[in-house]
Amino acid sequence: MNTFASRLIAWQNKHGRHDLPWQGQDAYRVWLSEIMLQQTQVATVIPYYQRFVAAFPSVAALAAASEDDVLAHWSGLGYYARGRNLHKAARIIVEKFNGSFPHKFEDIVELPGIGRSTAAAVCALAYHERRAILDGNVKRVLARYCGIAGWSGDKKVEEKLWQQAEALLPPQDVATYTQALMDMGATVCTRSKPKCVLCPVQGDCVALQSDRVAELPSPRPRKAVPERSAVFLLLMHGNDILLEKRPGSGIWGGLWCPPQFEDEDAARDWFVRNGMEASEGERLDTFTHTFTHFKLHITPLRVELARKPLLAAQPGAVWLDVGEALGAAIPTPVRKVLSVLSPLPPGDNQRLG
Repeated sequence: MNTFASRLIAWQNKHGRHDLPWQGQDAYRVWLSEIMLQQTQVATVIPYYQRFVAAFPSVAALAAASEDDVLAHWSGLGYYARGRNLHKAARIIVEKFNGSFPHKFEDIVELPGIGRSTAAAVCALAYHERRAILDGNVKRVLARYCGIAGWSGDKKVEEKLWQQAEALLPPQDVATYTQALMDMGATVCTRSKPKCVLCPVQGDCVALQSDRVAELPSPRPRKAVPERSAVFLLLMHGNDILLEKRPGSGIWGGLWCPPQFEDEDAARDWFVRNGMEASEGERLDTFTHTFTHFKLHITPLRVELARKPLLAAQPGAVWLDVGEALGAAIPTPVRKVLSVLSPLPPGDNQRLG
């Protein structure tokens, strides 16, 4: 066994995390945790994971659920394509593998939403198969230890990192080694203020020895972040609000949202065109929601309707009590707006995530 792997395994046994709820679990739970942990911190994921497993304790249970139910349990985690792909993958597993999570890497990597690293993580952690992973934390550890410069999202840089990830794999204890890599990146070899003094491989870490820890890995090339604006039309009748189901694709695909428009004029035209009458209305404070690739400035317009229109009779539209809507599959900005409209009663705060 190479000394890099042996030192990480020894460190993991003594200092690594051993109480994460998905550790030592079956492939279904490992897969679920790996998907949830993409772009999301462990502390944020744990309560979502626990609620998700309680609601969908097996692949079959997840496959049998409606997309609305799945997305309601995902609501607040963001990157909603992950939730939709989980649901699609579960249905494929039921149809193709009789509800048993596949064992072969080649079958796992073909499932929706699963890439090379995620499939390898399932194989390594659940099946103890000798597979290399390369998530964000591991990229940072290897870039520093091996002295690989460049942005890790660049294809050539990523290929170098994959080569090192494969070369450093130990012949055994792969599950422990894989967890060690992830834990090192999350707790020691962090993006800012890394704890190099606690690192078990500090003696031959290229970045540390060459005083380049702060430089590696190279940051993503900076680009101006596009900014967009949107108007949420909050159509209220008493404590009921009108929500529309978004198309299946896109950032909020399959989620329930208020009617959304580019500006107030477009919202007003739609309102008039649908024959609605308002008894009162107000413009709420504009706020900004930041996505990975752009910022969205949202202005909510709250309108109290004189009477309920028939829009909810149309496919994809529904009237819901605000409290009930907060438990539905809604994106974070909508949850933020609705929470202001009607604070959750005691005992319901766990749905906020």
